[in-house]
Amino acid sequence: MALYIGVMSGTSLDGLDIALIEQTSAIKLIATHYIPMPDSLRAELLGLCASGPDEIARSAIAQQNWVKLAAQGIHTLLEQQQLQPPAIRAIGSHGQTIRHEPARGFTVQIGNPALLTELTGITVVSDFRSRDVAAGGQGAPLVPAFHETLFEERRGRRAVLNVGGFSNLSLIETNKPVAGFDCGPGNVLMDAWIHRQRGENYDRGGQWAASGTVEPALLKALLGDPFFLTKGPKSTGREVFNLAWLEQHLARLPGFAAQNVQATLLELTALTIIESLQSAQADTEELLVCGGGAHNNALMQRLASLLPNAKVASTATYGVDPDWVEAMAFAWLAHCCLEGIAANRPSVTGANGLRVLGAIYPN
Repeated sequence: MALYIGVMSGTSLDGLDIALIEQTSAIKLIATHYIPMPDSLRAELLGLCASGPDEIARSAIAQQNWVKLAAQGIHTLLEQQQLQPPAIRAIGSHGQTIRHEPARGFTVQIGNPALLTELTGITVVSDFRSRDVAAGGQGAPLVPAFHETLFEERRGRRAVLNVGGFSNLSLIETNKPVAGFDCGPGNVLMDAWIHRQRGENYDRGGQWAASGTVEPALLKALLGDPFFLTKGPKSTGREVFNLAWLEQHLARLPGFAAQNVQATLLELTALTIIESLQSAQADTEELLVCGGGAHNNALMQRLASLLPNAKVASTATYGVDPDWVEAMAFAWLAHCCLEGIAANRPSVTGANGLRVLGAIYPN
């Protein structure tokens, strides 16, 4: 038995998810802790997703602040569980993605693992994506291997859908290697639009989107992006889909009510997920949803209506809290690194072969 901690800060930038798992022959979630992202840090991390003045120094300072927040959360979790740092074999820290451009041969997650080791007294494993990119892969998504492990006894023709800032699918089918890819925007555009229009960080339950009507002309324009015409392996990020991208389309098609834009963005997310799924895995029997999107009732209902012959449900149906799947995944990836277990999947990322992922910062 070994205990690992996973720290995940996703593209939604709402906060840090920290999960404690027990790794034996199975994976067991022991405890969790969530820290909201301070507005100032969120704004700075968002700013670093695009080129700007003095960005090297700004990045160095931002990651120090990110690490201090993570270390605070880890210590709180340990105190709550009455555990000391030596009880934890390693922390798997994803860091915060600020650039992801595998076509240009790089992906950047900031998170100063050396400082995190110093502040926690625990070995840290980080930089999980770079090795896959170096091997010719997309470096993302990385969670399909974890989904395969977590749901390996529930095969057939199933898919696991993570809807964070972006959406990605893991295709789990009997007698086939796991497949997977990014589908496109998850919550990122909906979050940005509601923040611009109403000052809210997200659309609770999808209520605002549900109050609007889909605008066909806008939807058609958005679906025309070249990313949606490609098949996996593929990944994407804020470099492609962001508020400026949306506003360019709105400038060419002005006059839509704000709530109708939100409804159209939800439809974009739902359609690109289901069209990607049906293209890659026909006759899916079950779609298990995790990430923040699992709480968007309007999105869940739309996914179910677009996939009438399959069961669409939260991963909670199988006792896995949808809010903690990704943090658990990076705890598991730390375990794989320390054990020398390859954790990428060439069928997902397009890498030239299996690779052990992560860089180790020993305590």
